[in-house]
Amino acid sequence: MSLDHLWSGWRAAYVAAAGEAAVVRRQTGEGTGGVGEGSLFERILAADVPDSESYVVWRGSACAALLNIYPYTNGHLMVLPRRAVVDVGELSEVEASELWWGIRSAVAAVRAAYSPDGVNVGMNLGEAAGAGIPDHLHVHVLPRWAGDTNFMTAVAQTRVMPEALGDTWSKLRAAWPADGGLGGEGVAGEGDGGVAPAGGGDGSVAGDG
Repeated sequence: MSLDHLWSGWRAAYVAAAGEAAVVRRQTGEGTGGVGEGSLFERILAADVPDSESYVVWRGSACAALLNIYPYTNGHLMVLPRRAVVDVGELSEVEASELWWGIRSAVAAVRAAYSPDGVNVGMNLGEAAGAGIPDHLHVHVLPRWAGDTNFMTAVAQTRVMPEALGDTWSKLRAAWPADGGLGGEGVAGEGDGGVAPAGGGDGSVAGDG
C-alpha cells in the first residue's frame, strides 16, 4: 500500500501547479532551455533556475543537498553527490568525504530549524531496497517527533504537510552551518549562498524513496 500526501499549507498553489510533474519541470528548467540529460538530480543541479525554485539547499564542490518534494515530514531533505553514482563503492574519496560533511550539516540544520525529538538518516540502494531514483545515490535526512505518526498515516496511509516547500527551503537554507555543525571552518560554495568544506572535488555537476 502506497503512502499518500495531503498538503494542507498551500493547497490552492499545489493544485494549480498540476502536481509533481510541474514541480519537476520547474526544478529542472524544462521548457525554458534547461538541461535535459543526466539523472533527475543532475538535471536539477544543472538547471538555470534559482535555488529557491529548484529547492537546492546547499551546493558543495562534489555534493549537494535538496528538498524531497514529497517529504515524509516537513524538513525532509536529501544529501547526494553531484555526479550520478548508483552505489557507495562508486564514490570518489572526495565525494565520500564531502557527502558525510553534507549529512552532518543537514542534521545540524534540521535540528536548528525544527527542534525535533529525533532525526532519521538513511539511504535505499537499488529498487529492491525502496529507492525511487535508483540511478543516483542519495541520503535522506528528516526530523521526527514523538507521536508524529497518527491515524492519518496508520489508517489512511496519508501524511499531512502543514508547511509549504518554499518555507521549508528558507528555514533550512538559513540554518545550514558553514562548518558542518562541528565548529570547523568552511569556504563559500557554488550557487547563491551555499557553503562547502575546504578542498576540491572531482564530481560533475532532487521527491522519492
